[in-house]
Amino acid sequence: MPLKTIKSNLLFWKILAVFTGLLAILGLVFVLIASHFSKSYYTAAHQQLYGNIASHLATFTHPLKNGKPDTAVTHDIIHSIMVANPSVEVYLLDTAGNITDYVVPDKSVKTHKLNISTVYQWLNTKGMERPMGDNPKQPGVSSIFSAAPVYENGKITGYVYAVLCSEKQSQVLTGLSKDLYYKLGVCIFFAALCIVLVIGAITFFLITDSICRAAAVVLRFKEGDHTARIEGYAKGNLGMLTTTFNEMADVIVDNFEKVQATDKFRQELIANVSHDLRTPLSIIQGYIETLIIKQHTLDETQKEKYLLTVLDSTQKLSALVAQLFQYSKLEANQVQPEKEQFLLTELASDTLMSYQLQADKRNIRLVLDAQNELPPVFADVALTERVFQNLLDNAMKFTPDRGTITIQLKQITAGVRVRVADTGVGIAAEEQAYIFERYKQTAKPGLTTNSMGIGLAIVKKILELHQTGIEVDSQPGRGTTFSFVLPSINSRNAVLSSL
Repeated sequence: MPLKTIKSNLLFWKILAVFTGLLAILGLVFVLIASHFSKSYYTAAHQQLYGNIASHLATFTHPLKNGKPDTAVTHDIIHSIMVANPSVEVYLLDTAGNITDYVVPDKSVKTHKLNISTVYQWLNTKGMERPMGDNPKQPGVSSIFSAAPVYENGKITGYVYAVLCSEKQSQVLTGLSKDLYYKLGVCIFFAALCIVLVIGAITFFLITDSICRAAAVVLRFKEGDHTARIEGYAKGNLGMLTTTFNEMADVIVDNFEKVQATDKFRQELIANVSHDLRTPLSIIQGYIETLIIKQHTLDETQKEKYLLTVLDSTQKLSALVAQLFQYSKLEANQVQPEKEQFLLTELASDTLMSYQLQADKRNIRLVLDAQNELPPVFADVALTERVFQNLLDNAMKFTPDRGTITIQLKQITAGVRVRVADTGVGIAAEEQAYIFERYKQTAKPGLTTNSMGIGLAIVKKILELHQTGIEVDSQPGRGTTFSFVLPSINSRNAVLSSL
């Protein structure tokens, strides 16, 4: 038998066992309640059937004369009543509750004074709410009774007190009651148990069957069917389970897709890195091999030319490795900006100056357009310089000879807006959404090589560390402009004061 089936059956039987135990307790409680109401019914029935005995005796027998029991008259009548109805015991009381006469063995009577207030209460109460009274044969045990006043010359001289449930009857009824309660309890318990067990079994089977079907869907998902979803059960606990699993499955599938996409990007990265590394390495290898083979035939000018070519390739290789290392640190959140205030105009001017020699070789004009008296910005100097360098590298790469690259600095409410514009080949609209993606390779018109785009990805990561973003505005053949905003000291103070 499969493991999931065994577990499902165990769950079914555990639930059924708990349900059966609860039913047993419920049946016992039901029997106790039935016993209580049965006894109440028995008491009320006796009260209604025999409650007038005392009144009849007091009215028709005149059991008292001058406040004393008329033994000659009453004993025979009372004895006849007790023989005809053994459940009745008759006593005569004086006005204080003392027993003055009775027709029972003297030794069986254990108390000769009854609570007269109970008699008064009984006489003043009607219906099934009449109280229980003392039993002379069983002190401390309440019994059903009947009472009636005895009048002489219009004055109460005593009471007839009739116990309606005698000791003998109590013994007989106790045995019969036990048998009745036992049979009643057994019949009710097993009848209810059978009915509810059938209903409960069907109910719990439906519940566990739903769980089994949900487990089967989970197993399908585990085995690779990522389209498996639990259908139905929109409400209740099963509905919550269904919704939770389906949402979890959607998240897992989404993560799978992200992992697959990331893996694809990494494959592109490896391919692009291999391409970009292969070119300078091939140049280095080729020129070094040429120097080794022709070292005796080359003059000093040719050797110097070869060595400069090797040096240029090693510099490009070092720059590429540095970019990869920088991006990996940013991707792993290992870079924390060390913010300070500085003048952005000075940093932009120094960065442009470092590119002046390279620009002069290609007749590219570098322009700094900055407003006067710009406030200091609050940022990481080294990371901001890296942003300028990467944007200028990108502009130099795609700007043709005799073009123009401009850095514009302008104060706005949020800080200082930076714009790096070139007169290069531009970027097609359909590619602009992807140029900041990691490992993205973009083909530029008129170029023989592709760009890996990692420089712009680094720029975006750095600006995200400064809680700002970067925008691009470009048209093919008309150049490209990148813009972003760095917070100034004035804007930062305004934000802090508002908090």
